[in-house]
Amino acid sequence: MEKDIIFQYTFKFKDRPPKVFKIKLDGTTLNLVNENFESQPDWTRLKNFKCPHCPLSENDYEFCPLAVSLADVIDSFSNMSSYEQIELVINTEEREFRKETSLQDGVRSMLGIKMATCGCPVMGKFKPMARFHLPFANLEETQYRYFSMYMLAQYFIAKREGKADWEMHEFRNILEDVRVLNLNVSRKVAQIEAKDTTINSVVILNNFADYVSFNLDEQSLNEVEVLFNDYFGY
Repeated sequence: MEKDIIFQYTFKFKDRPPKVFKIKLDGTTLNLVNENFESQPDWTRLKNFKCPHCPLSENDYEFCPLAVSLADVIDSFSNMSSYEQIELVINTEEREFRKETSLQDGVRSMLGIKMATCGCPVMGKFKPMARFHLPFANLEETQYRYFSMYMLAQYFIAKREGKADWEMHEFRNILEDVRVLNLNVSRKVAQIEAKDTTINSVVILNNFADYVSFNLDEQSLNEVEVLFNDYFGY
């Protein structure tokens, strides 16, 4: 049994006390630990938050796991401007990250972990990226991590004698599923949140997925391919 993986996010403001979020992942399953499914607001019920392509049954799941993972974030930031400047400090067992940034960018970084590990079957394929989380990654870094994660997954599929998708055809479908999910989440959160911090953070995450999907063509992949010239014998 691997020990729990902990990310601590500290949002420091100029004119109010800091807000601290401790995100704990099970070291084996990479599922969020200690998510409270009791006394959740009514909007987190699966029947109220369900995405159009969600495979979960309302007979088996009373609450949407993704909505539950967002509840404390929305409660904490719903009255704050997304563009408010903060200092964000992220602590893990191995290192500390620190950056002066906007509130929405800090929340975006935190949502990247929570949404991938909350138990949502659409987002679960991104658990490896949550395990090796890179706060403040830009578009190019995120693209490389997406590609690397997906191709490593294909290696493990082939190792288990499954049909590997070396051409990354299915990857575009996965990203489209994420786009549909993020659109639904943005619409639902817009009905709850007084301001726009969480909404904008989800939109930014969706932009990252759109960017990677847009670049899934031969010409764009060629730009990445040149990084591997030393593997080609020249």
